Amino acid sequence: MLEKFPCCPEMAICKAAGWLHDQLVRGSDSLLLMDCRAHELYESSHIEAAISVAIPGLMLRRLRKGNFPVKSLISNHEDKERFARRCKTDIILLYDENSAEWNENLYTTSVLGLLLRKLRDEGCKVFCLEGGFSKFQAEYPAHCETNLESLCCSISPTVPVLGLGGLRISSDSSDIESDAPSSATECEGSPLSNNHQPPFPVEILPYLYLGCAKDSTNLDALEEHGIKYILNVTPNLPNLFENAGEFKYKQIPISDHWSQNLSQFFPEAIAFIDEARNQSCGVLVHCLAGISRSVTVTVAYLMQKLNLSMNDAYDIVKMKKSNISPNFNFMGQLLDFERTLGLSSPCDNRVTAQPLYFSTPTNHNVFQLDALQST
Repeated sequence: MLEKFPCCPEMAICKAAGWLHDQLVRGSDSLLLMDCRAHELYESSHIEAAISVAIPGLMLRRLRKGNFPVKSLISNHEDKERFARRCKTDIILLYDENSAEWNENLYTTSVLGLLLRKLRDEGCKVFCLEGGFSKFQAEYPAHCETNLESLCCSISPTVPVLGLGGLRISSDSSDIESDAPSSATECEGSPLSNNHQPPFPVEILPYLYLGCAKDSTNLDALEEHGIKYILNVTPNLPNLFENAGEFKYKQIPISDHWSQNLSQFFPEAIAFIDEARNQSCGVLVHCLAGISRSVTVTVAYLMQKLNLSMNDAYDIVKMKKSNISPNFNFMGQLLDFERTLGLSSPCDNRVTAQPLYFSTPTNHNVFQLDALQST
């Protein structure tokens, strides 16, 4: 199946998951797969034989201007050499997490579109995978390599902390050309330093636990804390024990990326958490590394259920799990959620043109947290 790009009818943009499956079954030696997701997602799971091509935010502008070759984006030396040998002779198939239906805006502004245009400018025969990794993994899991051991929640002690203090939430988080990183953790797997992280599980409220993907596979810990509900805030990580019937799962198919609208799922996520807590069952909210998407959902829950401002809810979660770092687009969505709930916030009195800061926990919030332990 081929999909035509509306502005360029002669240009076939996409190939279907079934086409790729057929190529892999036949063992085609003239196909070069390139995984355009964040490296941590690639490490956790990817299509077999794919090359990782993660693009740091600082390089997007230069890529768009055509200042360097795609080869320079490949960090693995063997993969880089393989790409150099075969890029002009093989069919190149790019994929991201969950490619939307192609339109002119995606073709001109998305990372996938930029890479496709760049590779075609370099004389390559290149296409995109329709539906991205999520669709292919759902239909053909046997051709995906998954490594749950790579979903490690331990944080490297050798890397400096990239905190939220002093960083501004931009009102326009969609500027793909920006030379400044859009978040301390553009992808959740970014290493943040902390030597004093509590072990799993991190209990935020009675029956409400926050964690990472590896935590969701720890049967002993799940049983010890009475966790029977698991909220999986990722598009592609498996619900490992779903078929056993012992756990109730809900999956929110969102990537940790500035383009994603996580707030649309707040109501159903909050209802799922409430269902578990009302039955005195533990509920684990997890994503990949447990520091961005799952944190955003947890903060939203505290805001709505406890009538807390975003800053107060954020501080409470941070006191429990100090390495949290949601991407700034999600923080902006929490600000909108705060306004929807009609909650007051310390930032309400600020001039809107001023930077918004997220403080370290205050004494007020420490006392407030003590009062919430029985909630």
